Amino acid sequence: MGSLKKAAAKLVPSLTMIDSRTLASSPTTTTLPNLLIINNKTSFSTHSLNPPILRHPPPLTYAPPRISASSKSMSTNHSSAATLSDQDTLLKQKRTLRTKVKSDLKSMDPAQRAQEDVAIQNIVMEAPWYKSCKGLCAYISCSSLREVDTSNLLSDILKTTNTDGHSQMGRKLYVPRVEDKNRHMRMLKISSVDDLIANSMNILEPNPVDADGNEREDVMLANDPVDMFILPGLAFDKSGKRLGRGGGYYDTLLMNYQNLVKERGWKQPLLVALSYSVQILDEHIIPVAPYDIPIDALVSPSGLILISETAFQRCQ
Repeated sequence: MGSLKKAAAKLVPSLTMIDSRTLASSPTTTTLPNLLIINNKTSFSTHSLNPPILRHPPPLTYAPPRISASSKSMSTNHSSAATLSDQDTLLKQKRTLRTKVKSDLKSMDPAQRAQEDVAIQNIVMEAPWYKSCKGLCAYISCSSLREVDTSNLLSDILKTTNTDGHSQMGRKLYVPRVEDKNRHMRMLKISSVDDLIANSMNILEPNPVDADGNEREDVMLANDPVDMFILPGLAFDKSGKRLGRGGGYYDTLLMNYQNLVKERGWKQPLLVALSYSVQILDEHIIPVAPYDIPIDALVSPSGLILISETAFQRCQ
């Protein structure tokens, strides 16, 4: 882990996402059994989390000098070369970290992994912010990828009655279907686990048409918004950074959906990631680029970690 910290420290600042989710390095945090008090806000986690602070870039205090056309051309070429070099460094850092986390996941004791699967799903299913959702997008876990299991969670979303015997019809569930290798992934509505088929990589996905031959509803074309995305990932930290598997499918989908929600004046969905204990890393280790979408909350076996202001407003 020390080598990863040194590698991450070389990350160019211009590629590091810093917003209101960024956390201070040394404020005081008070931890109580099963509760975490942060800036007078309560999180259902025993993890220690520092309060978020707002960080803004310093204002410009000078006017840029005039640059001749020839100098501007040379400067642009130099800047482009530097940018490409920075991006290459970022990608190498991500690959190194992915290799390390995959190794940690592979080394997990199967019994511990099974226990954490149950604990994580139970935390979600017992939460009021989950029970109140009318529409959700959720990933279908793949055992070979060692993703946090979502089978119980999906079954709970799809059932027609709740534990009190009351109907919960009308609850919509959209699950991912990868269309090509160019970051094109859709979220299609299903009504049963029988709507899923295995793709060429033996990963379950929704059939694009239902049993009657009708095209499934795409979340991007739906008349109503979803309340939440339940997301996978390889690594996370408590400031909201998420490291995916390198395909860019989720970041692309989330960016497009967030833009759609903004255009239609809907409320932005809550972005909740599920994580085994070994996947939660120290801050400043996960390298990020401007196109990496941060999460709002993180569910680990120890509980719920609230990150964004949106999560504090909806999950308490």
